[in-house]
Amino acid sequence: PALISREGLRQAEPFLRQADVVHLHTPWAMSNLQLARRLRAHGVPYVVTIHGMMDDWCMLQKGLKKRMFLALAGRRFLERAAQIHFTAQAEQDQTLRWIPGARTRATVAPCVIDLSEYEDLPGPEPAHAAFPAIDPRQPKILYLSRLHPKKGIELLIAAAALLRDGGLAFQVLIAGPGEAAYQAGLQRLTDDHRLGDRVQFLGMVRGKEKLSLYQAADVFVLPTYQENFGLVLVEALACATPVVTTRGTDIWQELEQAGAKIVSNDASALAAAISDILTDPAGAPELGRQGREYVERWLSKDQIAEQYEQLYAAAIQAVPIVASHSDP
Repeated sequence: PALISREGLRQAEPFLRQADVVHLHTPWAMSNLQLARRLRAHGVPYVVTIHGMMDDWCMLQKGLKKRMFLALAGRRFLERAAQIHFTAQAEQDQTLRWIPGARTRATVAPCVIDLSEYEDLPGPEPAHAAFPAIDPRQPKILYLSRLHPKKGIELLIAAAALLRDGGLAFQVLIAGPGEAAYQAGLQRLTDDHRLGDRVQFLGMVRGKEKLSLYQAADVFVLPTYQENFGLVLVEALACATPVVTTRGTDIWQELEQAGAKIVSNDASALAAAISDILTDPAGAPELGRQGREYVERWLSKDQIAEQYEQLYAAAIQAVPIVASHSDP
């Protein structure tokens, strides 16, 4: 986000001037304002990817500062872009409220993801070997992501208490890194709900063990309040694991088409969706198959390459917006 030095701009100038199109990332970086001004001076179009940073939840975080930035320079920067790139339809719908002048130059294309590691999955055995606390006899509910308040882990713990009170057998696996104080709070909440024998905190998981953990789970749950592309949701589907999440993720509409269950940020709704999957042993594999096939189509490298080619072509063909002497 820091400004680029005069020497840095001098070194970048030949590349900016010779480019057919330049792809900038995030709306809040001051350095992007500098680059965009130089690009407009040369009549070179630029694309801006928002990365979920202007959806409703994000605009509530330091909202006054962000609205001031938009009023002073950010809105002009974005509305003068040749294309604004969103990774999901819901993200576009939320963001264009703040930059209505960019509506005719908005494009949705998913993140570029390499699916090759999901072609030959390791099976659940490596996860069981790495984490002896996993009980193979119990249906398993998996959370795998950063441990952060916006992820809704407290809702998952509350939902687990409701499932326990309803007589359902299960084990909750919570995997991912987080600040020690926050994780200690989650452990206390688990103890308060008398779920110590049901919830296991596994810590950071990577590589083969991570893929195996998805496969060892019967359902993957991310009750998030805000997520842009939600890579872990895509990973779970690619591993043929049924998914439960919320409209807090910008790709919820795409996930719903993949067979994911989309619920409100409410413990009762979350518990009901999890129960539907765990109590339907015949339907769960079908949901997993549906999700994996959808991801393979949606994020195929050929399809994504074509979408990005179209994005850049549209930017190049757009009417150029050239800087004036008063251009900020």
